[in-house]
Amino acid sequence: MSTASRQLPPAVSAVEGERLIAPPEPRRTGRRRAARDGGFTPYALLTPALIVLAAITGWPLVQLLIMSFQEFGRAQIFGAPPEFVGLDNYAEVLTDAAFWEVLARSLVFTAVCVLGTMVLGILIALLIKRLGTVLRTLVSVGLLLAWAMPPLAATIVWGWIFDTQYGVLNYVLVHWFGQTQFEGHAWLIEPLSFFFVATIIIVWGAVPFVAFTVYAGLTQVPDEVLEAAQLDGAGAVKRFTLVIVPYIRSILIIVTILQVIWDLRVFTQIYALQSIGGLAEQTNTLGVYIYRVSLGSGDFGTGGAISVIVVLLLSGLSIFYVRRNIKEEAL
Repeated sequence: MSTASRQLPPAVSAVEGERLIAPPEPRRTGRRRAARDGGFTPYALLTPALIVLAAITGWPLVQLLIMSFQEFGRAQIFGAPPEFVGLDNYAEVLTDAAFWEVLARSLVFTAVCVLGTMVLGILIALLIKRLGTVLRTLVSVGLLLAWAMPPLAATIVWGWIFDTQYGVLNYVLVHWFGQTQFEGHAWLIEPLSFFFVATIIIVWGAVPFVAFTVYAGLTQVPDEVLEAAQLDGAGAVKRFTLVIVPYIRSILIIVTILQVIWDLRVFTQIYALQSIGGLAEQTNTLGVYIYRVSLGSGDFGTGGAISVIVVLLLSGLSIFYVRRNIKEEAL
């Protein structure tokens, strides 16, 4: 190799069989990075939506936060000025044994509902993936009909099924299976059977969303990867856990977060079942408990404090799962 070639930088002296070493890329400045990422155009497009969201959600949330520090009752509804009481409402809530009982009941109920919804939704999504066009259409239509039914209407229908005197379930158990102990059985009196009915209603209404969302994620899994795993001897369970789950992990996390949020603040189904025949004091969940404290007793300040605590709890769960998802994707 000549002397001139030796004096050239490594990126230039690629002759005579030597390896080409590319020069390091210049560090991008903030202005160049902003230009490459689209500049301020994405933020400008998001600004109107953020303004509407702040007006619709942000301002009521601020009012709720202010109310949680006030003594706000029926007198204040009719124009009496509210009195700031500091953290008294929060202290009253956190020292109330009824609140902790409702919180524990709601967390257990949410865990059962989310687990049942996710398992059934994933199984139905896998089933839809394997069905033909005709059966897939029929199953999709059935799921859409279940999803489109309003929660109150669905609860009333399920209430008829579990009715004490005229319920279909009691009739089937007594006349078809000979279970005479279910003659006139009241499913909504006992708290355990009450939440059994509530779990069926909530899971039944939430499964279609999970099934469709997971099915959309399954369509993005390459068939070649699944075929290669099958040729390597991986069974159905291993193909799902080792191949499919890594592809749809972010979808599963987001869907789980949404289900936790929806089930923890569920209101319509629980309140309707209590109106049909359930005992409110033994079956209250957070959503119904806030309603009864605020409108039932007229203590909107305490109800606002409970609402803020629930918002903080849901925000903490959401931030935890989102950060965990981001860290896993960064690895």
